[in-house]
Amino acid sequence: MSGHSKWSTIKHKKAANDAKRGKQFAKLIRAIETAARGAGTSDPTMSPSLALAVQKAKDASVPKDNIERACKRGAGEMDGATTYETAQYEGYGPGGVAVLVDCLTDNRNRTASDVRQAFTKVGGNLAEPGSVAFQFSRRGQVLVGADGVSEDDLMLAGLDHGLEDVELDGDRYVAWCDPTEVADLRKALEEAELPVLEAGSPMVPASTVPVTEPKDAKAILKLLDLLEDNDDVQEIWDNVRIDDAVLAELDT
Repeated sequence: MSGHSKWSTIKHKKAANDAKRGKQFAKLIRAIETAARGAGTSDPTMSPSLALAVQKAKDASVPKDNIERACKRGAGEMDGATTYETAQYEGYGPGGVAVLVDCLTDNRNRTASDVRQAFTKVGGNLAEPGSVAFQFSRRGQVLVGADGVSEDDLMLAGLDHGLEDVELDGDRYVAWCDPTEVADLRKALEEAELPVLEAGSPMVPASTVPVTEPKDAKAILKLLDLLEDNDDVQEIWDNVRIDDAVLAELDT
């Protein structure tokens, strides 16, 4: 998981840029509208999927008014909503790295073309449906700041609320659970006054592919960057593991 977490760290650093932040907000709003439409309600307490979309937006500091309007547009209580459909693309990047791309789009042909072009630019290729997805499974996670927090603190607060495992990842803990238990585990950890950073249900690879060549690492990060910049792309999951030494070399 270290490589996947490393990319997550890179994405967070990129999001500090104002343009990236605006794009991130737009994607989160799109997800809220879609969840509200699917739930048929603007009330997050009535839909776990809408509640998760709203919470992710809050974690990213999307303004409360924007979130509320997105809920109402999606539920049909306000005009201006666009109808999006989900689409998932599977592919392989340089070095045989597996990549899953989750999208919300109002034009599947455009999105498929854009995603294919991103893979092609770095020497990768799209794959047949199912040929990549089987390498991943969905798991629930709650990220908690590690400063002043012990693993025992997490175990004590979360064991009765779906906590399955705890993993230290740099300056944060990853508290793993079943995807259906994310909201309950998050609530329990927050009530224990632990510093919850965010929560979700990522697609986790069964194994990772080590990347030791700087040119391959650079191409893979370019692919992820191209996909991240696409307005239709909501989430990117990969099984890459880039050595710290290689990342350091790319930063120089």
